[in-house]
Amino acid sequence: MSISRYELVFTDVTGATQDVVVVERTLYKGSGGHPVYTDPTGIIRAEISDRGEVRVMPSGGHQDPAHAVRARALPENDTEDDIGGDAEGPAGSGRAAPSA
Repeated sequence: MSISRYELVFTDVTGATQDVVVVERTLYKGSGGHPVYTDPTGIIRAEISDRGEVRVMPSGGHQDPAHAVRARALPENDTEDDIGGDAEGPAGSGRAAPSA
C-alpha cells in the first residue's frame, strides 16, 4: 500500500531546530523510481521510498540541499488542520517551509 501523505521533519546541524512540512503524493516518480511528494506551494518536493528514505529535490534556484530530513507517514484520515499542533507547539505548525 502506498502512503499518500508524509510529514517531512527538517533538522538543523545541531539537531535542536526542527521545521515540519506536510507533503502529498503526486502522480510523478523520481529518478529512483519512487513517488514524488510535494507541499501545497510546490516549493518542497521529495522522493520517498517505501522504506521511508527521503531525497529532497530542488524546485528552483538558490536552494541548499537538506541534510537531515525524516519522513513520518500520516494516517489517511487526518486533515492538515489536525497536524502539528498550534503554531507555537514543539513540532511547528506543519505549514512553514524550512529555513535557509
